[in-house]
Amino acid sequence: MTSPGTRADEEAHDLDVEEALALVKENPGPARRDPRGQGAPVPRHQDDRRHGRADHHRASPWPEARTIAERAARAAARAVRRTPVSVPLDAALGLTLAAPLAALTDLPSFDSSAMDGWAVAGPGPWAVRDEGVLAGHAEPGPLTDGEAVRIATGARIPPDTTAVLRTEHGRTDEHGRLHPVREVVHGQDIRPRGQECRSGEQLLPVGTLVTPAVLGLAAAAGYDTLTAVPRPRVDVLVLGDELLTAGLPHDGLIRDALGPMLPPWLRALGAEVRTVRRIGDDAEALHRAVTTSDADLIVTTGGTAAGPVDHVHPTLRRIGAELLVDGVKARPGHPMVLARLKDDQHLVGLPGNPLAAVSGLLTLAEPLLRTLAARPAPEPYTLPLRDAVHGHPYDTRLVPVVLRGEEAVPLRYNGPAMLRGVAAADALAVVPPGGARPGQETELLDLPWATAGIGVCFT
Repeated sequence: MTSPGTRADEEAHDLDVEEALALVKENPGPARRDPRGQGAPVPRHQDDRRHGRADHHRASPWPEARTIAERAARAAARAVRRTPVSVPLDAALGLTLAAPLAALTDLPSFDSSAMDGWAVAGPGPWAVRDEGVLAGHAEPGPLTDGEAVRIATGARIPPDTTAVLRTEHGRTDEHGRLHPVREVVHGQDIRPRGQECRSGEQLLPVGTLVTPAVLGLAAAAGYDTLTAVPRPRVDVLVLGDELLTAGLPHDGLIRDALGPMLPPWLRALGAEVRTVRRIGDDAEALHRAVTTSDADLIVTTGGTAAGPVDHVHPTLRRIGAELLVDGVKARPGHPMVLARLKDDQHLVGLPGNPLAAVSGLLTLAEPLLRTLAARPAPEPYTLPLRDAVHGHPYDTRLVPVVLRGEEAVPLRYNGPAMLRGVAAADALAVVPPGGARPGQETELLDLPWATAGIGVCFT
């Protein structure tokens, strides 16, 4: 006879996460025992199969699903080597260098002044020339001992200059002669040619992420373009007849939240989003869209379960795709899918619920796109949770949090269909099965716009 606890767990599997949590909290049930009477707990996946739960058994653990996505991208990169592209500096932000950045000139390319002030020769006091030396002008004439000339920051140093005297470190007397107010050291405030690098010196290696600072360095070193790994090309297919693109929800129709949200999020993950197509619940239209796409990654929204208009799995079977991930032990987002369509093409099927789609995006699309784009993996980190988070009985939960000092504060409105929590969040907390107590260290996934890094750039 099935115990009340076992029956509760079985029913919880098919409930929404909030309902499941309430059920487990009210009736956690006794530990399961081997029905042969040996007294040892039965592994959950064995019990799942006995009770017709093969779908849950097939689902990949959350960390494993992310690893599978990374490996799939590496296999695609090996199968079809992607040709590096030459990209103008103003289009290279967020790409990864495919060739070392070597200096095309000495930096600085001439001796220059580090400060506004005077270029002086020999010991003071100095007679000051009438004309000054400005940045961007031709090389000035040489100085003789006892002579000084006004000079601007970045201007070329006159030959035979001893030092640059800062404006605040000099004074002129009634005869117009310049006197130092502190000791003058030979070579002070002069940037010598090649101080930062010499022509041909490697500045940055292959694999460097192009940040705003990298763009500045490349420009200073003489580059107009950079050789980079191309962005993975993505086509987005929005499924569902119930979706509106404008106006208020009505008559059982709802607004499409994923069509506006996914393209900029995918761009923040390093992708080039080529198309966003609304397919509805049309199996043939989905088949045509998938089989005619030449994108590196196709992202679908909705249709990943087993309902009457869930066409993603039938389409994948029809075209002979290799299913790499068929569900993930994660809430929300359990029915997410990763499939290999060709050696160099994959499909990520996201659930239709908005927060569940975010979960799928960060679980499967992020590691795949990051690897295809040759971006460095973010360093994993943890923070203690300020408040307890209820866990799913056997799945990882991804919960929106805000970062406050050295703590992560869980947010409300974290149901599968809700975006209110993640819209205010800095990160998602990776809550293990069973939940997390206050103060427990928990892994965090930064949201791209909250890292103050490259991800803030959505174009």
